[in-house]
Amino acid sequence: MKKLMLAVSAAALAAGAAHAESHASEAKIGIMLGFTGPIESITPMMADSAELALTEVNDSGQFLSGVTLVPVRADSTCVDPAAATAAAERMITSDGIVALMGADCSGVTGAVLSNVAVPNGIPMISPSATSPALSDAEDNGMFFRTAPSDARQGAVLAEILAEKGITEVAVTYTNNDYGKGFADAFAENFDGTITLSSPHDDGKADYSAEIGALASAGGEALVVLGYTDQGGKGMIQASYDTGAFDTYVMGDGMYGDTLFSELSDALEGSYGTIPWAEGEGADAFAKITEGAGFDASSSYTRESYDAAALIALAMMKGGEVSSEAVAANIMDVANAPGEPILPGELGKALEILAEGGDIDYVGASGVEFIGGGEAAGSYRHYNVVDGATETVEFK
Repeated sequence: MKKLMLAVSAAALAAGAAHAESHASEAKIGIMLGFTGPIESITPMMADSAELALTEVNDSGQFLSGVTLVPVRADSTCVDPAAATAAAERMITSDGIVALMGADCSGVTGAVLSNVAVPNGIPMISPSATSPALSDAEDNGMFFRTAPSDARQGAVLAEILAEKGITEVAVTYTNNDYGKGFADAFAENFDGTITLSSPHDDGKADYSAEIGALASAGGEALVVLGYTDQGGKGMIQASYDTGAFDTYVMGDGMYGDTLFSELSDALEGSYGTIPWAEGEGADAFAKITEGAGFDASSSYTRESYDAAALIALAMMKGGEVSSEAVAANIMDVANAPGEPILPGELGKALEILAEGGDIDYVGASGVEFIGGGEAAGSYRHYNVVDGATETVEFK
């Protein structure tokens, strides 16, 4: 379990204070996502969702005596830790961000956390970094995530296969922290036979060799733990072209409308999992995003809205625009006791906090933090039918 320390070091406190003052007229919030790279088709909706929460807070007129929240976007690339680290450093030194909504992919998130966030006392809430390794990161109380760990998703995928009577599979995973951690979690929970578990690299033009090895090993299905716009997509295309497999079991990184439509024939009858939510919070989120004029039915939009909302609510709870207020109060505003808060009710939440009351932020994804800032979360089990997805159940 993550070693959560609510009291950060004196150096980190001083650094955080240098980038935010209690009486600032505005507070800059970093929005770091992979606007280029292997999940670039889904990140625009994630950013729009996060910024919708900040706009809602601003429009309420209730935030810290008129302080304005200003989003600052940066490209994590999803796969280049050096580029993500440099971008995060610029956001702190040049833009003066108070907190970071992001990053997205697990490898770059870990790099930004250790190289930038912890040394500078900048809290970060990732909406989509799911590697189990992040649970044990030395974070000085600076890291939270609104998406659940792949330690649980691996168990959910294994459970679905057991329910379908699938006892033999091959596994391919993207060759990074996310893919390896997910593949290990799945292997630990799958009671059947894994004929071959093999990594693939992103950005290749030809995946026939990788598919050839997996096809030779055999299996009733191919488990694909990759990215929707890169290697994972390439592996499915290569398999379809050669007839290696006809059923694909996909992890969260593969969820994307573009993939499902472009490879509709290959994916017909396949299935997968994605962190998702249902109920009042999800319904409220769908309503406000429709009113805002954009489609937020993509993956990790709910978690992105929630991450940005929690940053604002934590500052309000702390009574100041500072990194310290964010880090110290996120757990308090996210969990019971308190008045339940849904999407579209951020103004109401700010009023309650201003009066010294307590809130329990439910949000769009049913936020509930366990342990050191870990999201409990739920998963949508879906089937691919005619180039789109149909919900089977929630787990």
